[in-house]
Amino acid sequence: MSKYKVLDVCRYIINYSNNKNYGISNLKLQKILYFVQAYFLTNTKLQTPCFEEKIEAWDFGPVVPEAYHEYKQYGSGNIPTISSYYNLDAEDIWNSNRVEYSENVISVEDRQLINDVIDMFADYAATDLVTITHRQAPWNDAYIPCKNKEITTDSIRRYFNE
Repeated sequence: MSKYKVLDVCRYIINYSNNKNYGISNLKLQKILYFVQAYFLTNTKLQTPCFEEKIEAWDFGPVVPEAYHEYKQYGSGNIPTISSYYNLDAEDIWNSNRVEYSENVISVEDRQLINDVIDMFADYAATDLVTITHRQAPWNDAYIPCKNKEITTDSIRRYFNE
């Protein structure tokens, strides 16, 4: 069982990256999510996913569609710090509400793991991370142009445990 919703993880990554003056575009966010997932699958006690949402093999590397669509409005620019966001009610849009952001949705221990990944890749351009992921089996094995096939957690775990 995974621990978090991917959008909670995204908000944390975005705010941490901005606090450290790294800046983070949607393209870079997608690669960081992939490496965070790999880190959780191989370096945590239970080897459980950080988030349950699927990662897919897109042209520019691994992408979590839900996260991509949430932040695509920023194009190739950096995503600004998030102080609040909308919780949308799919059943009744009038029940949607604004929520103050709190990093406490992610445990202190898990925030440190995520920080380690972000810090590790801070100096890489998004395009460098695309190149790196394109050389790795999880993306290569799943990628079929225009198909957006899933990169399974098993393939990620296998690759990063080798």
